[in-house]
Amino acid sequence: MRIILELCGIAYQEKFCYIIGKGGEKVIKKGITLLLVIVLLVVTGFSTAVATPQQNGIRKIIVVDGQVLDQKSLSGLVKQNGGEYIKPLPLISGAAVVLPDLASLHVLRNTSGVIRISDDIIMQALPAADTKVRGEKTAQPAEVLPWGVDRIDAEQVWPGGVTGTNVKVAFIDTGVDKDHPDLKGNLKGGILTINTGPYARKNPAKGWEDDNGHGTHVAGIMAALDNTIGVTGVGPTASLYAVKALDRKGSGYLSDVIEGIDWCIQNGMDVVNMSLGASTDSLDLHAAVQRAYEAGIVVVAAAGNDGPGDNTVLYPARYPEAIAVAATNKSDELTAWSSRGTEVDLAAPGDGIYSTYKGDTYATMSGTSMAAPHVAGTVALYLAKYGSASPEYVREHLIQTAESLLASPYPLVDAYQAAASQ
Repeated sequence: MRIILELCGIAYQEKFCYIIGKGGEKVIKKGITLLLVIVLLVVTGFSTAVATPQQNGIRKIIVVDGQVLDQKSLSGLVKQNGGEYIKPLPLISGAAVVLPDLASLHVLRNTSGVIRISDDIIMQALPAADTKVRGEKTAQPAEVLPWGVDRIDAEQVWPGGVTGTNVKVAFIDTGVDKDHPDLKGNLKGGILTINTGPYARKNPAKGWEDDNGHGTHVAGIMAALDNTIGVTGVGPTASLYAVKALDRKGSGYLSDVIEGIDWCIQNGMDVVNMSLGASTDSLDLHAAVQRAYEAGIVVVAAAGNDGPGDNTVLYPARYPEAIAVAATNKSDELTAWSSRGTEVDLAAPGDGIYSTYKGDTYATMSGTSMAAPHVAGTVALYLAKYGSASPEYVREHLIQTAESLLASPYPLVDAYQAAASQ
């Protein structure tokens, strides 16, 4: 288990999470507290393999009072107790570490300046076998307008010259296919925040290649190029930035996500899409999202795929600083698997979404992971037309201009109406 040493932390509690199998059944997995929200993929097989920590020991996040215990002293203290100092987390005044045993954990917990120590929980993607993939490197398919982009009327905004230009859109995910012909022109940069296992020797500034596929799919929904091949995204000229915090199995640590949020703040992102979630609250995650919000970043988060029960929205979508997005199908119905709750702000297409995929290909996937980037792309269109606006103003504007649906308790985001007025 990985732990984060923080300056002001809270312990995480393990709970049951549900993985949706290809037949729609719920498979209980215990101890997965954060998961990538891609549960419903269009697949012909399903794997329940999960990732394991890459270090021996207990991985934690330690939050400290920096005036009492600085990072250099903390690093030395961890090493003195047989542990490994992984990385600083300045956004939350903390650090990620690996401790050898409970005795070392006890020593650190009783050290002056340590505010809290909490689990650096594993964020788990839901691996799916045999995802339906279209497209070849040598012969790209003719361009189509995905039904989701069409349903929110994004293409009606483009004739006015509003396509997302100069808006910086980041996505914290599994990375992106850097050479995908339907994305490459909009990719402006990225960061690899994983510094363990096979990623330890990679250059963080260049190591954000997608070895899973989920991140590339999300990127295409937001901003695939309008270039006669493949698909077109909601904001086809928005600037894309990939934050790779999840590995090839879709697994990552909370500390890597927090570092990714910090990178987004430091690099002036306008919008951050988070198609991932946690079943339990985290003071550390909330603190990071709050700081992004305070920096003027619009945070869009997938609500989760834990429906149809009520009060099933995951974190960070539950936080008031995030725009929480549920998923609808082609019949304008809220999907049976979409999470529900009072925290949901908007609905967007999330069932059977065709988009870019790793290996210069395309794939059809489902989940609130696919719904959220429709909203993030809409935010990019709005900001491209009207300039900067506070995250709260953007949220309220999108809700006020959204379309009411008979079969959904949440309004459907409407890109055309959102861009029609300030």
